[in-house]
Amino acid sequence: MKDEMLATAKTKVEEKGFLDIDVDPMLDLFAEIERLKKEKNAVILAHYYQEPDIQDIADYIGDSLGLAQQAAKTQADMIVFAGVHFMAEGAKILNPTKKVVIPDLKAGCSLSESCPPPLFKKFKEQHPDHKVISYINCSAGIKALSDVIVTSSNAKMIVESFPKDEKLIFAPDKNLGAYINKVTGRNMLLWNGACMVHEIFSLQKITKLKVRHPNAKLIAHPECEEPLLRIADFVGSTTQLLLYAEKDPAQEFIVATETGILHQMMKNAPHKTFIPAPPDNSCACNDCPHMKRNTLEKVYLCMKYEQPELFMDEELRLAAKKPIDRMLELSEKAGLLK
Repeated sequence: MKDEMLATAKTKVEEKGFLDIDVDPMLDLFAEIERLKKEKNAVILAHYYQEPDIQDIADYIGDSLGLAQQAAKTQADMIVFAGVHFMAEGAKILNPTKKVVIPDLKAGCSLSESCPPPLFKKFKEQHPDHKVISYINCSAGIKALSDVIVTSSNAKMIVESFPKDEKLIFAPDKNLGAYINKVTGRNMLLWNGACMVHEIFSLQKITKLKVRHPNAKLIAHPECEEPLLRIADFVGSTTQLLLYAEKDPAQEFIVATETGILHQMMKNAPHKTFIPAPPDNSCACNDCPHMKRNTLEKVYLCMKYEQPELFMDEELRLAAKKPIDRMLELSEKAGLLK
């Protein structure tokens, strides 16, 4: 594969300037989006970290594993991916003949950007006897260099599917990789990447919060740093955190992940209290600036104009699809897919 093919999937946007259009404030965006769904046979896939309005109009809300599953089986002609860029890439990888649009092309990902494909390719070449396991939060270029993709929901299971003496590289999230090493007893070689949202939680502020709320349980995403995970009552993917908060008898939870998930938690368990874990800055909660670039207005505009549309080189798409297919196959065997 050519080196330039290892770059992230190319996108092409017609310069219509529609993102600068002022949307009539009297327009019922919920009704218009529903109309456009039917008119264009479109489906809206949204991550749990999207703003509440987008979650409420989405046809499916989920974490990376659930979204990959939905993208693989949708019958829609157009996929509107309310998430970040690598997620839209994943939908295109699995649906080459379908139109994939994203509300804001600048909705990137700090974790994905921490692992440039050309640099990772050199890193991989330095360890030719290692298999590569990559977290789904990475570019198509990194997926194309991987043997299998994982999500935070299935990473433990997939890592344990390899022989214990198999040499493994885990990319790009060092925190998730370290957590999986700990719970599996493995010694995977870790790429030094991380998510900005999950790395800036303040252990000191969270400790003080626990003192003020002694009955609250701390639940955390495994992308968080190890000192925080060490004191957490439960560690899991966004979907696992959601289910735990709903079913556990505790009435208060301190939630250490992106704040978008609190919307679904409050809908599923309205009688419980959910407190966002504070970051190490002046803010009271921790929002992903990339996820929050998407707005209801942008969803409407991208559906109306069918732009920005994501395009991908076929050779890159096929190379990136192989490890995703392997993940879905292993997840189905393990009963993780619905």
